Amino acid sequence: MVITDSRPAPPPPAPAAPPASRLRRWRYRLSIARHEPTLVIGFVLTLLLLYLVIAPLVAVLSDAFRVQFGDEPKTGQPAGGWTGYYLWRVFRSQISSILFWQPLVNTLMVAVGVTVLALLLGGVSAFLLTRTDIAGRKWLSTALVVPYMLPSWTFALAWLALFKNDRSGGQVGILEARGINTPDWLAYGAVPIIICLGVHYFPFVLLLFGNALRRLDSQLEDSARVLGAGRRTVLGRITLPLMLPSLSSSVLLVFGRVLGTFGTPYILGLPVDFNLLSTSLFSSVKNHEPGITAVLATVIVVIGVAVVVADARLLREQRRFVTVGSKGAMSRMISLGRWRRPAGLVAAGVFVVGVVVPVLTLALSTVTTTPGVFRGDNFTLKYWLAADLPGAPGFPHGILRGTELFHAAWNSLRIVGLAAVICGLTGLLIGYVVVRADGSRIAGLLRQVSFLPYLVPGIAFAAAFLSLFAVRRGPVPALYGSVTLLVIVLAVTHLPYASRSGISAMTQLGREPEEAAQVTGAGWLTRIRRVVVPIQRGSLVTGIVLPFISGIKELSIVIMLTTTGTQLLTTLSVNLIDYAYDQMANAVVLVIALVAFLATYLTQRLTRTSLASGLGG
Repeated sequence: MVITDSRPAPPPPAPAAPPASRLRRWRYRLSIARHEPTLVIGFVLTLLLLYLVIAPLVAVLSDAFRVQFGDEPKTGQPAGGWTGYYLWRVFRSQISSILFWQPLVNTLMVAVGVTVLALLLGGVSAFLLTRTDIAGRKWLSTALVVPYMLPSWTFALAWLALFKNDRSGGQVGILEARGINTPDWLAYGAVPIIICLGVHYFPFVLLLFGNALRRLDSQLEDSARVLGAGRRTVLGRITLPLMLPSLSSSVLLVFGRVLGTFGTPYILGLPVDFNLLSTSLFSSVKNHEPGITAVLATVIVVIGVAVVVADARLLREQRRFVTVGSKGAMSRMISLGRWRRPAGLVAAGVFVVGVVVPVLTLALSTVTTTPGVFRGDNFTLKYWLAADLPGAPGFPHGILRGTELFHAAWNSLRIVGLAAVICGLTGLLIGYVVVRADGSRIAGLLRQVSFLPYLVPGIAFAAAFLSLFAVRRGPVPALYGSVTLLVIVLAVTHLPYASRSGISAMTQLGREPEEAAQVTGAGWLTRIRRVVVPIQRGSLVTGIVLPFISGIKELSIVIMLTTTGTQLLTTLSVNLIDYAYDQMANAVVLVIALVAFLATYLTQRLTRTSLASGLGG
């Protein structure tokens, strides 16, 4: 029997395209990319951000499971091998309570306490400023935001100057100088940390909650009252449900910010060994324990991401409340009657406690030999101007006489300034790509990657950068201790704000101005330089100045990455605290606060905006 193959013969292979045709296609694509390089730029930016955002996180996660150099005898494995030693040491060993569990409990306790205090102060202030005729309403709307402009550890230094006792070295506290010995729980530990951070973060709640409360249509509450609802019913069934999105955001974002805070817990917790996760992480870096550092940083990152994801889910589920309303919105003021002035005095008292007392306490401590003694012979300017300070070998002169302050100020201005400029320009470029290439995968990925640094607490992000750039990796040299690393980490960590500002600004700019320039023969770079940047000048200024203000008082991100040659104003103040030179540390913090105030003032003048505008200020 003969078996024949009945299957049809395969078609002949298609003739290969002539090389000339391929060359023409590539020339055509290059021509398109040259005139409209949006996708190319988006691709390059995405690759760059994946390396600068994802790679550090992957590196720190890898370090948690790999044997570090010097740990071979402890793990019994060669360096670079896989190990669970660091996980065991952090979570299960005899010192795990010191390394992780107790700092975790302390962190949660402080975060809850700070959130409650910030909600109480910020919520009441927001209600008084947006829904009542409180005396001095316009002035208070601006004044109550000021505590958020100060470095967070300003309050910690002022608290220490007031309530310090003999448990720690350095100058005596003001109350101690007057014979009052404050207990440890009042001078150090959880209580002062909660109060200081609560006073610093309550403006955050005031801005978020106040803006939402001001936009609430009071006709909804009036309708409920007309139908016979009492005050409690109106509050529980109308006002609070409408405010839940802003309330939940305030709670979770304050909670998340406390996770990465370093300065205040370091100053007020160190004398009594009260560690949070951030200070425990810093201790492991100082003790040269990269494996432990990696595990702790990973835990902080996971908690930070969980907090922001929870906030996003709550906002998505509660979005239905936002649609409740009517077209004719109304904001009705509640008359406080005879309580109008007392309420204004109480709000002014919050400003005094949050701004006047800390700044005045620090200023007085820098011009008195013994804090709290106000005799004529006790006042001095030696901590500012003296050429020689006996008994201070680590810093033997006033802060304005040596070169340390000016060197640190120059480093702060050039490093933070350069990072802010890069951040602002990159943010505008990201906004351009996301809006112009809307719907493409590159635009979606770039939008998400540029927001990722917001999910990671600052000190954990710094640990991740330290893990990636501490040693040479391929063509990238070791960058630890360099200006380059500080500029990169500051630019990347503040990129979420600049990119969101850029996206928002570019959304409002149509294609017509660019198309008109393109018709006249302008290339892409000319269109950006002559059309886009001039129109978006205000947004670009905001995208540069806001990261500068935040960066100039930044401590958590830079504390692990600076060396003697790259000292910043913030790290100089912490070094002076370590030397127990309290008056000079307070003087440096006052300089930082002055620079932050001036930068904020210039920002509002240049952009003609105000943080308090949403509160009616």
